[in-house]
Amino acid sequence: MPDSNHTTTPTLLWKPSPELLNGSNIARYLAWMAHEKGLNFEQYRDVWTWSIENIPAFWQSQWEYFDIKSHSPFRSVLEGAGMPGYKWFDGATLNYAEHVFRQKTTAHPAILFQNERQPLGEMSWAELEHQTAALAAHLKGCGVQQGDRVAAYLPNSPHAIVAALACMSIGAIWSSCSPDFGAASVADRFVQIQPKVLIAVDGYTYGGKPFDKRDTLRELCTLLPTVEQVIFIPYLDEHAKLNIDKKVVDWSVAIAAATAATFTPLPFSHPVWVLYSSGTTGVPKAITHSHGGNLLEHLKYLHLHNDVRPGERFFWYSTTGWMMWNFTLAALLAGATIVLYDGSPGYPNLEVLWELAEKAPIHHFGTSAPFLAGCMKAGLSPGRQFDLQHLRSIGSTGSPLPPEAFGWVYDNVKPDVWLSSMAGGTDVCTAWVGGNPLLPVYQGEIQCRCLGCAMESWDEAGHPVPVGEVGEMVVTQPMPSMPVFFWNDPDGSKYRSSYFETYPGVWRHGDWLQITERDTLVILGRSDATLNRQGVRIGTAEIYRAVDKIADIRDSLIINLERPDGSDWMPLFVLLAPGAVLNDELKSRIGKALRSAYSPRHVPDDILEVSDIPYTISGKKMETPVKKILQRKPLDKAYNRDSMRNPEAMAYFIELANQLAKGF
Repeated sequence: MPDSNHTTTPTLLWKPSPELLNGSNIARYLAWMAHEKGLNFEQYRDVWTWSIENIPAFWQSQWEYFDIKSHSPFRSVLEGAGMPGYKWFDGATLNYAEHVFRQKTTAHPAILFQNERQPLGEMSWAELEHQTAALAAHLKGCGVQQGDRVAAYLPNSPHAIVAALACMSIGAIWSSCSPDFGAASVADRFVQIQPKVLIAVDGYTYGGKPFDKRDTLRELCTLLPTVEQVIFIPYLDEHAKLNIDKKVVDWSVAIAAATAATFTPLPFSHPVWVLYSSGTTGVPKAITHSHGGNLLEHLKYLHLHNDVRPGERFFWYSTTGWMMWNFTLAALLAGATIVLYDGSPGYPNLEVLWELAEKAPIHHFGTSAPFLAGCMKAGLSPGRQFDLQHLRSIGSTGSPLPPEAFGWVYDNVKPDVWLSSMAGGTDVCTAWVGGNPLLPVYQGEIQCRCLGCAMESWDEAGHPVPVGEVGEMVVTQPMPSMPVFFWNDPDGSKYRSSYFETYPGVWRHGDWLQITERDTLVILGRSDATLNRQGVRIGTAEIYRAVDKIADIRDSLIINLERPDGSDWMPLFVLLAPGAVLNDELKSRIGKALRSAYSPRHVPDDILEVSDIPYTISGKKMETPVKKILQRKPLDKAYNRDSMRNPEAMAYFIELANQLAKGF
């Protein structure tokens, strides 16, 4: 397992106010538990321990506290003999969308929306309900039945929210990709689920440039023979038309009917949507989630861990190809107004989202760790440039947030903001670990393990490591938002091998985790991308934390290769800041920073300049695919070009592999 030098108490950056301690959603839940269940907890650790030691009782308390509307009673909370074979709330019938519309109101809008071409606009709850009901009726009218799949090739706009809710309401299964995906990449995902209807746009704008996707859409339709109808949205050009050999219905026609909203009661485990793994080295896994599991989990996290309240504005920068889009939709369950942005977070400059935070105004601002780190490196001070008085929390996910970025937030955004770093994934469509309005924020650390999440850090033998040491992140008890299955996996073998192969009956997530004596958490990178130096494992996140502090480095990627003689080679690839030069002085600074922060083992053998760092479309560094390329694996087995945000970045590594083969 990797090294760690988190041995001293880091800087305390924030602690909850008396108002939060007494008035937060989680404080109200704890008061309800005391009154209704006779259970009193002195501190968060106590209620977390109770929640994982009494799994059925905890999730029943969530059911009761959030007053779940079920059209039939459940026979038991939990049945089964072990993961992944559990069955939740057997007998219950409910609908995720029905719970969303329980929050409808005239007091505030349902959605605020902005893109690069249009100023901030809004959609009322009444209009959201009307369009949802009309589209649901249209889908039923064209033959979509419970269990059928509806696929969407849509940007982060209100159309996608309406379409997802319409599918949920009739029991159709939703699945979406962002229009920046190519046709082959989309087909890799959608062909698995055999959609009956495709909802798509003509194009989109990103970074100030228009991208017409109609040719891609035509190609996609030939790759998806099960699609019987395309619902077409002229998004880039309001006069755009689509000529294809399938029935095409304009969005305006599909939402025209005046009809009342209805909701089909569905079994708790009925699929609600299919999400996809990144597919960096093969066909993406079609991860299928349930109505009931996601409903309960999202109510829990958005209310208790994010402390989202009715009327607040909740924003997370995302696309429809990332699970954080689904998570943003879930904020409607808390009665919040969701804020959508479609476009580049850096166009026309890095201030665009902070300006949106002022205009909306945003109470909960969610983004990625690289965005915050990028703002830090660019020297931004949003708190001085914009009025952020309404901003209560900043959420960060996607990769570990460097400690320096924690400090930047408090120095340059808002000194009393609650910084909520979280980690979870597509696999559960939520966070395992994240924010807590009752607990302090320490620099570089995630606040807590979430309620109902029995997370531990284990060694290779399957034993918990001592507090403060680093091990494999595992979850030892079931959660209702774990996938119900993978779509094209009839015997469940892909599902079991993805999570339960290393430790039978225990979920292994694939991250290095340190649980501190404060019961906070530090994630040190993917365990499948671990660096092995003379038998000592190093987490890649440690390297990036140190290198990110160097202003001349915009980005970096590190891997570790074993030579034929058994020795190892650890090169660091760096993307330089404008004007920087990779000379001996800069290399020396990088080496000193790593040696000082960690150990001599962290110093790379070589530092090589690249023109770009390869990323997946969902924003993950592609360490393992780069390693496979340099190991001379077949390129079609090493990485999936269509899963990449910047596939041209791989050209450097392919050429380097050729040079290494010649004895470079």
